Amino acid sequence: MYTLPNKLKLFAIIFMVVGAIGIISGFLTTPSTTAEVKEMMAAHGDSHGEIAEQDGDTHAVNAEAAGNHEEAAVDSEEAHLLHTLHQLQNKPWSALYIACFFFFMIALGCLAFYAIQWASQAGWSPVLFRVMEAITAYLVPGGIIMFVLLALSGLHINHLFVWADPEVVAHDKLLQGKAGWLNGTGMLIRAAIFLGGWMLYRHFAVKNSRKMDDATDNRLFKKNFKISAGFLVFFIYTESVMSWDWIMSFDPHWFSTLFGWYVFAGMFVCAITVIAMITIYLKSKGYLEFVNNSHIHDLAKYMFAFSIFWTYLWFSQFMLIWYANIPEEVTYFVTRIEDFKLPFFGMVAMNFVFPVLLLMNSDYKRVNWFVILAGIVILAGHYIDVYLMITPGTVGTSWNIGIPEISSVLFFFGLFVFVVFTALTKAPLLVKNNPFVKESKNFHY
Repeated sequence: MYTLPNKLKLFAIIFMVVGAIGIISGFLTTPSTTAEVKEMMAAHGDSHGEIAEQDGDTHAVNAEAAGNHEEAAVDSEEAHLLHTLHQLQNKPWSALYIACFFFFMIALGCLAFYAIQWASQAGWSPVLFRVMEAITAYLVPGGIIMFVLLALSGLHINHLFVWADPEVVAHDKLLQGKAGWLNGTGMLIRAAIFLGGWMLYRHFAVKNSRKMDDATDNRLFKKNFKISAGFLVFFIYTESVMSWDWIMSFDPHWFSTLFGWYVFAGMFVCAITVIAMITIYLKSKGYLEFVNNSHIHDLAKYMFAFSIFWTYLWFSQFMLIWYANIPEEVTYFVTRIEDFKLPFFGMVAMNFVFPVLLLMNSDYKRVNWFVILAGIVILAGHYIDVYLMITPGTVGTSWNIGIPEISSVLFFFGLFVFVVFTALTKAPLLVKNNPFVKESKNFHY
């Protein structure tokens, strides 16, 4: 049995406390009026403020020449300040949402990978089942927080989802046409179905897996095989719709038929990366002695393969939209390239170039510290990917990596570590009576 070290427990709690303090600080320091925004712009020498002043001067000259347009200048500046105010007020909410979704998608991706092992009756992976089950334990707390954030956003407690604002929808024919789908009630009902289905499968699959330790036949194994096959059908549909609701709708005028697969590829490679990293950590502490270099090699192969798969989907989406050059589609990438150039191209390098260079060599896939290094780069790259999927539609040009973003990552990282490693203490690290456990223990590539 695994015992949670006090140092690791304290480490996770410290991260959560520091993160929570930073999150609260981010909300408290957010401006509440356009006057505060104007002061902030003046203090930082913001170019937007200069533009607003120049607009005011231009309108004033025109008003003097034409007779009366000074009010237009004031209205223009006030509209700009109000828009910036909403962006800055979105910043801590957006940071919280991004970090929450990032760690939740790791657990969800791991659940899909776990189901695939059962449905395919894989012989190499049963020795890793307890690690996968521990990671999926985060689905419950992570899913509850995710649902709360969705409820607050869908009910327009904040300005994250523009389609949730009745005033915006009233002046936007496209959003009016999508209102049958993009509405707070519908999104929350779908989210409840998705989260309920995912958690329900996880509950029964893990319950059966642990009962198998005392089983005398393969009845529970067959049951998990069947529910896993059914779950994968449910998952591939609900994951796609989830990606439309929870991420793509931040840019409600844009859509991509590849988006569900794109999000899936990111969550899958992150999940496998975390499985590999936790496995290597446990082995370094003297646990999982039945896991050998071939298991690590296979996990690293998955990391490499799905990094390539993610890149294929990213390039396919980018190339088709860019080549078609349809204004409402190209805007998605133009915004990110012009306003987020460094993170945009840096993310592509981190998610494709680095994994290829670090993991292409077969021998390197067996070197633990090399896999950890590649894993850190992959996780950081995919966090930036999630950031870029959400931030342009919520924070726009007012973005920067500051206290809210760092604090949110710290809080959810601490929560993730605490939940996952606590879950590892609930059952022996090696499954028993699984018909493939002997094959898994003797697995060699």
